[in-house]
Amino acid sequence: MPPGAPPRCYADRSFAPGAGVSKVLPGRMTAEIDGDFVVFLIGMRINRWWKVHKWWPAAMAMPRMIKELAAHPESGCLATDGTFGTVVQYWRSFDHLEAWARDPRHEHWPAWTAFNKHVRASSGDVGIWHETFLVRAGQFETFYGSMPPKGLARAGRLVPITAARHDARQRLGT
Repeated sequence: MPPGAPPRCYADRSFAPGAGVSKVLPGRMTAEIDGDFVVFLIGMRINRWWKVHKWWPAAMAMPRMIKELAAHPESGCLATDGTFGTVVQYWRSFDHLEAWARDPRHEHWPAWTAFNKHVRASSGDVGIWHETFLVRAGQFETFYGSMPPKGLARAGRLVPITAARHDARQRLGT
């Protein structure tokens, strides 16, 4: 993302019905992104499939949240990959992520409070989890071989791997 460009959140729709196949970029590529960023992994596990009334609302909330983030680049969400089971998001900062998650005007807060009210006491019918990683500028490494833009490459820039950045250690600068 160019310096000063507004943050944006792209949802990975490559497996959505009718979406077609994302364009494969041949060759060896890596991602670049300016500044610090946050990697947020979130997911759910259906423990009792027959209790659809418990897990269905949680499963349906995530697509709404992803759509909302894509429509509001000011949220600070840079990219989203995945749609069910595990979702990976890239955020400009933890402050952006927390502000969006705790704002009752956005999709997440009502879904979270409803989950806690109706499911949390359900003795394990559906599990949810998340992990948050704060990544300092330049403290990451990526590789994409003959792939469409994916992951961090969608949050930042996809660039060809040069001789000076041939292997993972070189890309990390160590």
